[in-house]
Amino acid sequence: MTISPEFSPLATWLAAPLVAYLLLLTPWLGKRSYDRLVRRRDGDPRALVRMFRSWIAESWGLMAVALALAAMSPGVGLADLGLVMPSGGGSRATGMVVGATIGLVVVTLVFRRRAKSGRDIPGQAAFSAMLPRTTAERWAAAAMAVTAGICEEVLYRGFLIALGVGVLGLEVKVAAGAALIIFVAGHWYQGWKGLLMVTLAGYGLTALYLAQGSLLLPIVVHALIDLRGLLFVPAPERPAGADTGAVEPVRG
Repeated sequence: MTISPEFSPLATWLAAPLVAYLLLLTPWLGKRSYDRLVRRRDGDPRALVRMFRSWIAESWGLMAVALALAAMSPGVGLADLGLVMPSGGGSRATGMVVGATIGLVVVTLVFRRRAKSGRDIPGQAAFSAMLPRTTAERWAAAAMAVTAGICEEVLYRGFLIALGVGVLGLEVKVAAGAALIIFVAGHWYQGWKGLLMVTLAGYGLTALYLAQGSLLLPIVVHALIDLRGLLFVPAPERPAGADTGAVEPVRG
C-alpha cells in the first residue's frame, strides 16, 4: 500500500489536539464511563443505553473532525484515507466480505455452544457489563457495533495512518503501528486481558487495510466482530446456584 497525503499547515496544527485527545483522554474517559456502568448496571435500567448513546455521539463527532481536517487539505485524497474500493474491484471485495462473514458465523456458533455449556468466552469478561439484556439495549448495542465499525476504522486506520505518513514522514507500516497503539489504548477500560484481544483484532484489521488499500472490508469485519461480541454470543450459562461473581469484568 502506497499513500502520499499532504496535510495543510492549518490541518496539521489542528490535528495535534485531536491526536492528544485520542491518546490521552479517550482511554481515561472510556474507563471512567465503563466503571460507572459497572456500578449502576443492576440498579439503573437505562445506564447501558445512555452509555452507548454517549459513545456513539462521541465516535461520530471525532470522525467528523478528522474528515473535516482532511477536507481542509487539498493534498489529501479519498485514497489516502482508504475511502475507495479495494484493489481488484467490487467482485473481489464482495467475495472477501462473504468469506469474512462465513468465518465469523462459524466462530459465533462455536462460541454460542461454548456459552451454553457454561464455559467462558475468550475476552468476554472484559466487557461483560456491556452485554444487553433488553430489546432497547440490544438495539443500542447494534448501533454501537455499526458505529465502531465505521468511525473507528476511518479515524484510527484511515486518518491516523495518513497523518503519520503525511505529517511525520513515517513509512506506512510504521504509521500503521503507531495508529494501532492509539487504537488499543482507547480500549483501556477492558483491562490488560481485553487489550490483548483488541490488539489481535486491531492487527488483523490493519493488515486487511494495508493489503487492500481500502477500509471497506475492515469496516464490515469490525462491525461484525462487535455484533458477534455484543449480540450473538450470550454470557455463559451457569448451573443453578453457581457463584456468578466471576462475571465481574477485568479492569485496567
